[in-house]
Amino acid sequence: MSNQRKILHDDRNGLDYVLVGDYYLPMIGLPEETRPIGYCGMLRKEYLKKHKSGMYSYFLLTGKLDNYLADLNEQAQERYELIEAQMRSVEGVTEALKARNPMGWVRQCNNIRNRVQEIVLSELVYV
Repeated sequence: MSNQRKILHDDRNGLDYVLVGDYYLPMIGLPEETRPIGYCGMLRKEYLKKHKSGMYSYFLLTGKLDNYLADLNEQAQERYELIEAQMRSVEGVTEALKARNPMGWVRQCNNIRNRVQEIVLSELVYV
């Protein structure tokens, strides 16, 4: 056994294999995602684990999970900002209201934020 090589290269598939115990295992590196997964990405990950295990396994085994979750988080953030701006405009939540009635402005902003969060979660995370 001492004359066996620890690493082998297979020209047919281009992979390197390392000897672990009695078996050669492929040396596969997964791509690293540098963008944050974020709050919506983490919620989506948990939802996939519980309700869409096949999809979760596919993303995990192909090394695409973190990229998928980071993309979803960015989409959710963009959608959140767009809907929030539209609701503020339609409902008259402006700087003038903030100066005139600060507590009313805070109340309306919180109300909008909660509704927007529900919309984004139902459209992108829990589907």
